[in-house]
Amino acid sequence: MQRYFAKKEENNNFILEDSDYHHIKNVMRMKINEEVEVVYNNELYIGKIENLNPVTILNQKKLNRKKENKPEITLYIPLVKEQKMDYILQKATELGVDNIVPIEVERSIIKLTEDKYLKKRQRWQKICKEASEQSKRITIPNIGFLQSLDNLKSEKGVKLVCSTQEKTKNLKNIVKSNKYCDKISVVIGPEGGLSLEEEKTLQNYGFIPVTLGSRIMRVETVPLFILSAINYEYME
Repeated sequence: MQRYFAKKEENNNFILEDSDYHHIKNVMRMKINEEVEVVYNNELYIGKIENLNPVTILNQKKLNRKKENKPEITLYIPLVKEQKMDYILQKATELGVDNIVPIEVERSIIKLTEDKYLKKRQRWQKICKEASEQSKRITIPNIGFLQSLDNLKSEKGVKLVCSTQEKTKNLKNIVKSNKYCDKISVVIGPEGGLSLEEEKTLQNYGFIPVTLGSRIMRVETVPLFILSAINYEYME
């Protein structure tokens, strides 16, 4: 069953984005009385299409769901080329990330002005919404504003930084020893990794340097590896 996120509810009808109405009517070619799943205020409902001109969706019933037992996960990632960024956003959403925050780092090849960043952020949020619908999530990851490493100084919870220097503290053991935490934040470097000075700065802020093993991965592969490892540890 197709899933959509509602903006609000009025007179027992769910209000969706215009693009969702287009998808229902022109892409999925749904009919009157067909049912869809609707997420509203982080709760899941069954909605029934009552009209197509315009599209109206009646709230039929609320569904009970099992609560996920995992920490809030935030990824801090460098700005990368558009195709790689789209891939990271989509797959990280499918794998359960809660927040994605782009960061400015020394070796990042992509630089954006504030205006360009805000336009990109709007597009990235749409990618996360569509990936959340496809993967049957009830939340959409939040795309944060562009941050410098200094903004991470007050970050809470278990804090990790992927390091090309660290050889002994691996991700598996760190996650396993912090299984009952409420939040995990992970900083990922660009192609070529973070500089030694950047790693040192993050360690001074309480971030634990971790190794992902003997292989050197592309920047777009690292978030998938990390989220898969965390999901495996918290899987019931």
